[in-house]
Amino acid sequence: MAKSTKSNAQSAKSSDFDIVVVGQGGRLQYEAVLLAASLRANAPSFTGTLYIAEPQHTDRWHKDPRMQGDIKTALHDLGAQILPFENKAFGEDYPYGNKIEALCALPEGRNFLFLDTDTLILGDIGKLSCDFTAPAASMRRTGTWPEEELYWPGYAATWKSLYDKFDLEFESTLDLDQPDEYWERYLYFNAGWITGHDAPTFGARWRDWAVQVRDDRPEELVLQSFDPWLDQVTLPLVIHSFGGGRPGAELDGLDGDLTCHYRMLPLLYARESDAVVDALTAVTSPNKVKKILKQYDPFKRMIYQDRGLKVRALFDQHDLPPRERQIRNTIKREGFWMR
Repeated sequence: MAKSTKSNAQSAKSSDFDIVVVGQGGRLQYEAVLLAASLRANAPSFTGTLYIAEPQHTDRWHKDPRMQGDIKTALHDLGAQILPFENKAFGEDYPYGNKIEALCALPEGRNFLFLDTDTLILGDIGKLSCDFTAPAASMRRTGTWPEEELYWPGYAATWKSLYDKFDLEFESTLDLDQPDEYWERYLYFNAGWITGHDAPTFGARWRDWAVQVRDDRPEELVLQSFDPWLDQVTLPLVIHSFGGGRPGAELDGLDGDLTCHYRMLPLLYARESDAVVDALTAVTSPNKVKKILKQYDPFKRMIYQDRGLKVRALFDQHDLPPRERQIRNTIKREGFWMR
């Protein structure tokens, strides 16, 4: 079992890293084109490799998950490298596991930045500099897990049972500025971006621990659901085991002026800044990009037929509803929701 220790790799700050996202048939392949186009347009100093990790058709997928040929050509033309990988532990029953298994297929010994495919590159991400040997992940999250239950043991006992399972020290992960039994006291991330070093080693540990939690959960977790939270439940354990934790100020550009994890285009138009909308418009204007993105009806209507601007007009971006569900419901009520 792994102790909470830092990688033996050099810990100096670095701007030498690769980016990996998951691309597969359906919505994600078009999001991958949008991400690649935004990287090409807005990050001139990025010298690493953009990997589009593509799950292959195995018995874990009822439907072939591979991308279309013209999508792959477009991605190649935008400077991306397609990286085929096979699901060994997950598949269509838990597609969020793709991000875990994709890391296992990357080259060894490199710094990496994993991004969810529904991410827009806003600035020159090639200038990002951090200690990749101390992994971190996005703090743009809400208290989605664990869920409070009538007879549950509480936040501390729930989280500690996971650290105990893998022989990890627990106390140093706590944010002592937050009150006891409040969800933000405990290490929890959104897996929308992850930094780290040596992706196959990181991914293998994440995969193995996620499978162990899924198949043999601690008694304290008997009331908890892992769908869709399994990746985010086990991610803090893996990050802590490699000597990482909450991101420092040097990573503020992620979920900031370098990237926007928009999740769905209606949400982007509803709540993101004018700068993000302007960046989206600029990136999607070239004819080669437009030709691909217009194949996907939600992108065609939102971006090119101005449905997104109609969504934007429904909200005051400086005074948004406090909950995402309220934003979604307003968009749906007006008949503009698409995904």
